[in-house]
Amino acid sequence: MSVSRGRDLLSGLALSAAAVAAVLLAGEVVLRAAGYVPQRFQNTARLVDGRWQMLLDCYPSNPRGYFEIDLRTRASRERYFHLAPHRFDLVARRAPFAVEFRYNSLRFRDVEPSPKADGVRRVVVVGDSFTEGQGVKETDTYPRVLERRLEAGGGRWEVRNCGRRGADFPQLYEAFEDALKYAPDVVVYGMVLNDAERSPQFQARQSYVNDWILDRGRMLEGRPFPEPGLLDSRLMALAADRVETWRTGRATARWYHDMYGEPNREGWERTQDDLREMNRRTLAGGGRFLVAAWPLMIHLEGDDPFADVSETVARFCLAAGIPRHDLRPAFRGRRTESLWVHPVDMHPNESAHRLAAESLAPAIRALSASR
Repeated sequence: MSVSRGRDLLSGLALSAAAVAAVLLAGEVVLRAAGYVPQRFQNTARLVDGRWQMLLDCYPSNPRGYFEIDLRTRASRERYFHLAPHRFDLVARRAPFAVEFRYNSLRFRDVEPSPKADGVRRVVVVGDSFTEGQGVKETDTYPRVLERRLEAGGGRWEVRNCGRRGADFPQLYEAFEDALKYAPDVVVYGMVLNDAERSPQFQARQSYVNDWILDRGRMLEGRPFPEPGLLDSRLMALAADRVETWRTGRATARWYHDMYGEPNREGWERTQDDLREMNRRTLAGGGRFLVAAWPLMIHLEGDDPFADVSETVARFCLAAGIPRHDLRPAFRGRRTESLWVHPVDMHPNESAHRLAAESLAPAIRALSASR
């Protein structure tokens, strides 16, 4: 190769490198100008008093304008500072948009148990954070919307929200026992696929990497929010976010399939025992029991990646004589992200709760009429 051709080659490589660098720099500038924050820095938070009477779900932004509480205001500080004096200001700075929760003595987001009025049919809904309504105002949760839908169809109805965030089996069975204090005519169990009891060996595999819907508000309790550094590349973070999303999705899919398979056979068998007992006790009290099967709020536009897991649960319910209502069709045709509480919280939002309630109302009417 001649000296001239070598110089031309080096010059071409230098120009190519300069062009790539210019594109990368432009991308970095655009991302920073747009206010892009890497996912690992977009954390939710949770403020709760020591007696679990009041709680706030807190978010770093308010993209839908749904969150009415802004912790940066003086009125919010005066109202909520007592929840966590040592970290209130930090949360107000990094996750200022919030939803308020109030709990009764049973740690349900509802009124205290009381005698049922004559002529009233009472429904209790047992479940985890999907039922309690993480990130959703109390009036917008599907138990509340369900009550309004049932009443609009005629008759006198009460629906009590007996959801308890973070509860899986066997804790969900304990929530069911507390819910019986309402003397229900119908018990609805809002089932999510991460509810099954886990054997100790299977639970040892659990992490935030393999579950989309764990309560990440707990991750930062007592710890500072991570902060992006001035020199942290937003472009590199965007690429890392894509890789992490893929990694989490793959690990979560395997986790949920294994939860209802041989790796967690012992835990799934105990869960089946609990469901049979919930059905038996409800029937013995003169009520009816219904499993309302929530989908995971992912891939709702296409085929269900967990259809085989849902079928496993459906086959069990059929064999056990437990009525089951599939909620996934209620969300068909909707863009998945439009049903999330927040881009960093994949719990169902108020629209998803409404759709679930509208789907459940006819099923509960029919079930109640068959008593």
